[in-house]
Amino acid sequence: MDINKLNDAWIQAGQRVDDLNAKVQTMLLDDSVSAEDLAKAKAERDDAKIRRDSLHDELENAREEEKTMKVADKNVAIHTEEGKKEHEKMNFANQVKGLIKGDPKVMNLLTETDTSGNQLGLVVPEDIQVQIHELIRQYASLEQYVTTESVSMPNGSRVYEKWKDITPLANLDDDAAKIGDNDDPELNKIQYQIHRYAGISTITNTLLNDSPDNLLAWVEKWIARKSVVTRNNAILAVLPKLSGKAKAASTLSSYDDVKTLINTGVDPAIASTSFLMTNVSGFNELAHVKDGMGRYMIQPDITKPNIYQLEGKQVVVISDRWLPNDGSGNHPMFYGDLKQAVTLFDRQQMSLLTTNIGGGAFENDETKIRVIDRFDVEATDGDAFVPAYFKLGATAAASSTTAGK
Repeated sequence: MDINKLNDAWIQAGQRVDDLNAKVQTMLLDDSVSAEDLAKAKAERDDAKIRRDSLHDELENAREEEKTMKVADKNVAIHTEEGKKEHEKMNFANQVKGLIKGDPKVMNLLTETDTSGNQLGLVVPEDIQVQIHELIRQYASLEQYVTTESVSMPNGSRVYEKWKDITPLANLDDDAAKIGDNDDPELNKIQYQIHRYAGISTITNTLLNDSPDNLLAWVEKWIARKSVVTRNNAILAVLPKLSGKAKAASTLSSYDDVKTLINTGVDPAIASTSFLMTNVSGFNELAHVKDGMGRYMIQPDITKPNIYQLEGKQVVVISDRWLPNDGSGNHPMFYGDLKQAVTLFDRQQMSLLTTNIGGGAFENDETKIRVIDRFDVEATDGDAFVPAYFKLGATAAASSTTAGK
């Protein structure tokens, strides 16, 4: 039977018992009521009590059965792929709340430390990290342009072969021939050392008391914004270490110099995957360059209007704050395939810790939350992404004879 109907029937039965109780009490005070009528009233009341109590028992049984079914449904849901993800998400959100409130059950979980003895904190689950990385892609992330390698060790090494040093495999005419030592490319050994990058934000009581979904959404967005700026900065810091052909070249002073960089800057094998990178002020100068017919040289990609191209190469624009001009006001211009040139070694061990004591939290009755990201960025092939600077001047123009070639 429906629980709501059982509940209504039980309430009505209870009211009937109350009414019959009142009737019996009234009859007891009336001397004119016969013993037979009084006995009938009492019997009717007792029957009503039995019905009321039976309905209550049925209602309780139905409620327990419903609880059991909900638990069973929940257990089934948890064992599905979507159910597991949802369960993990809610569990992490509740752990974040417990971490912020100093819940001993959560704090006792934070016993793991890294190789330097630093407490890892509440490690962000893999599925949540995936959601964070999906958010990062919505921002101007440079990580999409480099090679990202997940690592499980805090340090290590990799061997890379530069494009310019790659030699062909030996031609062995005889199946029994011994493989000789004639294929000896210059290998570049890269050492990586995972670094800890940390940031602190303040949690308000309003957010703390909000739903797990809203708290988790805030944490994901906060980490994503911090991570994209941190990783962008680390990638840009590596670019000056690149040793491409244009490193020693004079500042590009004409559009023809820019074309020469595009035509000769990198090995033809990676030219198809190469792009240009400059800052906002550099892009603005390039955006005013016209050919002899008065057409702007920078054009939007017809398939992706928000992406601009120069000589068929995508132009990636970085804020002057992160990629500044040099001391003479020359604009940076990098060209090549950044995936060949730079590797980001990702420890995939984001973690959270909180305090209500340090950082002014105690004085201001606030809670501070700290995120730690662990990764390293290393240059792997300096010749694959060449650095240069340019200053074309306000009157710079691409000649109609060279434009588009």
